[in-house]
Formats: sequence, structure tokens, C-alpha cells
Amino acid sequence: MENTFTDLSHINVRGGDGGAGCMSFRREAFVPKGGPDGGDGGRGGSVIVEADPQLSSLIDYRYKHHFRAERGTHGQGARRHGRDGADLVLRVPVGTVVRELDPATQTPAYDIADLTLPGERVVVAPGGAGGRGNIHFVTSVRRAPAFAEKGEPAQEHWIELEMKLMADAALVGMPSVGKSSIIARISAARPKIADYPFTTLVPNLGVARAASGQSFVVADVPGLIEGASEGRGLGHQFLRHIERTALILHVVDVTGGYEGRDVEDDYRTINDELAAYAAELASRPQIVVANKCDLPGTEEATERLRALAEADGRPFFAVSAATGAGLDALVSSCAAEVAHLRAAAAQSGPAVDLSERWERERERRDRQIRVRREERHAWRVSGTQVERMVVQTDWENDEAVAYLQHRFDRCGLDDALAKAGAVNGDEVRILEMSFTYEGGAEADDFDELPDDELVEAPGTPDGED
Repeated sequence: MENTFTDLSHINVRGGDGGAGCMSFRREAFVPKGGPDGGDGGRGGSVIVEADPQLSSLIDYRYKHHFRAERGTHGQGARRHGRDGADLVLRVPVGTVVRELDPATQTPAYDIADLTLPGERVVVAPGGAGGRGNIHFVTSVRRAPAFAEKGEPAQEHWIELEMKLMADAALVGMPSVGKSSIIARISAARPKIADYPFTTLVPNLGVARAASGQSFVVADVPGLIEGASEGRGLGHQFLRHIERTALILHVVDVTGGYEGRDVEDDYRTINDELAAYAAELASRPQIVVANKCDLPGTEEATERLRALAEADGRPFFAVSAATGAGLDALVSSCAAEVAHLRAAAAQSGPAVDLSERWERERERRDRQIRVRREERHAWRVSGTQVERMVVQTDWENDEAVAYLQHRFDRCGLDDALAKAGAVNGDEVRILEMSFTYEGGAEADDFDELPDDELVEAPGTPDGED
């Protein structure tokens, strides 16, 4: 049967386009000067990723990779606003990390969000803003504005969804050391068990309960090999699931397995791989478990492993997954340690829903203005907010173009250009449009900057008149 566990997916997301604002004037009998009455366009729907505790895999995104939200409708006369597009909610397991992918290399560029709480959500593709109708552009000197804004086209991009298991404890070790047998003994999980290496190809979760009534979630992580931290075998795919666990149960086969491995080498190899993958894992609380101690001739290896664990200050348990010997004591110790770690985490403060923080981070990135010199007197300006202003402008309408210059000044673009070294008469390029920069210093006031000089400015929210 095909494996239906998926813990890494790349998907393409796009919000809905915004509807266009309406340029309209009230025309009614006995109302000779009705004034502007164009309604706003509706905002496009957003694509939202939400953590759902009922899901355990990213299988929904294995075969479908493109997701689109609904577009907004156009505004109309008589101040009738367009309808907003419906949001599209993509549900993912709790513990999913959402990352932006570089459009050229398709490699992770930065983290968008880390969804560790049920119901936590983040907007990954905001809908395009609806264009404002001409009722918004009335001023004391502009009584009859004959322009409106176009709707903003939504941006399309690729993101990465990476699921990391949310477990209290993780069973780690070399292949065929008996991790699956242990989790089958101490919980209701029923992983595939066989007498050959790499029987377990996907992580398994189970709930273990101690005699005291305390319970904890334990994960059976597929076997690691030397070089796993560098990606050998399926190292990266497996190691990611250990990052969130509070406690590591390091299982060692004291028989040496089919290969006759040495317990000391196995113990050090796994610890070295954990530390190489993430330095913090080296200091993670760890319990050392010597498995298959019921077999004859294992006493000497068990004692050598015990000495290593005690030298590192780690608890040690000798168990047999086959007979169940020693497992009750192991589960009781794990439950007590997990309870202690939970209490320590609770003292650090209550869990906070970070959805609003992710949204503020996205808005801050949208306002960012980047200015780069492309030629001696030509500058390339990029940034979501300033590009939105350009695409929403009706370039056939002189009033709309004049209003755009006013918006540039309000959002901080002129200041960013001046800081970068732009001078009067320089060409400013935004998307496919170009403008002449005015109001700066004269050309003789500045030395040349290198062609690759990049200036970033935080930008400011674009206020309305």
C-alpha cells in the first residue's frame, strides 16, 4: 500500500484580485449637482493557513499544489460597494512551519509562521485591495474627482509547508534497535514491526500512560544512520521530528544487531548526529534505553552503556521490548520527567496566539521600500505597497497620476530615494513604469554610489485624504 504520510509540501498560493472602484456622479432629476457617488471595489479573498489538531499529515497537498482565493467584485454607482471575495482556508497539522520560497531557486527564503497552537493561523497570500471609488478623492479644491482606483492584482508565490511532530518524547536510535517494538508495548500505537532495517519509514505517535495515571505523547522516529545530519539516508526528514520534543529516549540495541555494532559507537554516533543537526539537541533532556537485555551475552555491553550514560549524567534503563521487562519503570520515569518539563514551560508564561503577530510581520514587509541603482541616473524601486499604488492607478487619467505622486510622498518613497542618493532628473522605475524624480538635490551634490548599493526604508502606512 502506498505511504500516505506526507510531512513536506511545496504549494503555489494566490489571493483573489481586488475589484475596481467606480467613477460615477449622481444623476437624478432635480439634483443638478449630485456630486461623486462611485462605490469601492471589493477586496479579494486571502489564502490562510490554519493549524488543525485533527490532522496528522500534509497529504492534502501531495497532489494538489495550486490554491486560489475568490476575487472581489467591482464597485458601482450610487455608492454601491463591490462584494469581498471569500477567503480560502488551508488546514494543516499543528506543528507546521510555513516558509516563503525563493522564486528563482525554490529554496526557503524566510519563515512566515510556526503554527504550534490549535486554531493558530497566518495569511500566506493576502487578497488584492479593492480600488476606491471617486467619493474618496473629494477635497476642498477637488470637488468633482473624475478618477477612481483600479483593483489590486493579487500576488502569486510558492510556499513550503513542513510538518514537525508535536510529541513529548521521541524514541531515537540506529535502525532495528527496537523502537517500534517499544512504542507498541507502551502505547496503543501499532507500527509495522519486522526483523530488517528501516522497517519504519514514517514517524508513529502513541500515548503512553504510567501507573500513576500520568500520560504523555511519544513518537517513534525512523532509524538514523551516521551522516543523517548531512542528509544521508532520510536523515533530514527524520531529524526534523525530534526538534519539538521535550525529551529524547535514546534506544541502543545491546546485541549489536545483524551488523555486530558496538554499543559505545552507536551511542556516540546518534548523539553526534543530533548535535550536528541542531546544537540545542545536544543539551535536550535524554534517557538512555538499553533494549534486548533479555538475550544471553548482553550483560557486558549493557554495563558499558550504563557507564557511558551515567558519565554524561543521563538516566539509564535496561529493558526488553519482547518480554516487557523494565518498561513500566521506564514509562514512569518518562511521565515524571515530562510532567516536570511541562511545569517548567508553564512557568515561563501562558501560550499566546501569534496569529496577530504574523499578520503584523506581513504588513511590515509589505510597507518595506527597497531602492537600488540600476544605471548612473536610474533607480529601481520595489516593495509591495508602492507597487500596489502603481497597479491601482489609471494611467489614462491625469488626475489619477497626480494623486499617485501625492501617495508616494506620504508613504516615504521620496525620502527613501533621497537617502539612496537620487538627484533631480533621475529616472525612477517601478514595475514596468518609469517616472522622473523631482525635488531632490542637484547632481553635483552627490558622489556616485556603486551600482549594487541597496537602500531599504521601513515605509509608512499609506493614509487616505
